[in-house]
Amino acid sequence: MAITHIITHPGGAHKDDFLACSLLVHQHRVPVIRREPTLEDLQDPKVCVVDVGGEHEPERQNFDHHQFPKDHPPVCALSLVLQDLGVYEDARQFCDWLEPAEWFDTRGPITTAKWLGVDRDVMFKLNSPIDITLLRRFAGKERLEEGDPIWHMMQYLGEDLLDYLKTLRERLDYIAQHAQWWDLDANGVSSKVLFMPRTEPLPDEPSSGLPRFVSMSEHAESTVALVYPDRRGTGYGLGRYEDFEGLDFAQLDEEADVHFAHNRGFIAKTSAVETERLRELLGLAVTQA
Repeated sequence: MAITHIITHPGGAHKDDFLACSLLVHQHRVPVIRREPTLEDLQDPKVCVVDVGGEHEPERQNFDHHQFPKDHPPVCALSLVLQDLGVYEDARQFCDWLEPAEWFDTRGPITTAKWLGVDRDVMFKLNSPIDITLLRRFAGKERLEEGDPIWHMMQYLGEDLLDYLKTLRERLDYIAQHAQWWDLDANGVSSKVLFMPRTEPLPDEPSSGLPRFVSMSEHAESTVALVYPDRRGTGYGLGRYEDFEGLDFAQLDEEADVHFAHNRGFIAKTSAVETERLRELLGLAVTQA
């Protein structure tokens, strides 16, 4: 059934209703109207009602969370739209900003700051003119539709968010299919290295998704380095994971097959392609205890 328009509340706008509407704008390419919904709106499955209306009825395209009890797990209008699109679990895994956004919208800045373990002032220091201007301009409209710059920006945001979730999921599945775990003795500490071999075709960003893959793996606590194809050459890049200080790739600067070693020690590039040599270079980068 074709959606005719999206309704969300008038007045002040927040990140959750703005992004929820952005996803729906991308999905349906329809106008956004900022007013209180009528009973007819809530009953019409051709009308998306977002962050207002007192109902969560996805079969009728109603996505409000304000009627949930106060002890309900933090979910906002954005959460409900992501659930309806079938990408909520991936979004919770891949979008580190989503859970704080849910807390902020349902619990407020003070409780969210306590949950994050930071001062309340930190919450506002993370705002930027991008956040302020987009929400202010969105809040100032009664209707947004094709031809309006904010409507098009929302369409881009919804498209990019869904594309990010889709491509990262595909990338993680690809890494799981091809990557290997290597063992590394870092001064008597048994550690892991994630090695991504060169594949054809080579991804545009061969290192993309590797840190996320490690963080979700059983070796998250023991991994110290990543080895991946160099997109600018035929060799490999070697990088510290989570800035592990037991590896200093600057120590490889004099190696004949290492053409770049950052003086801060967190990354190096080599023309070597044999796994034995790559493992040897990792060993040479181990710092002295």
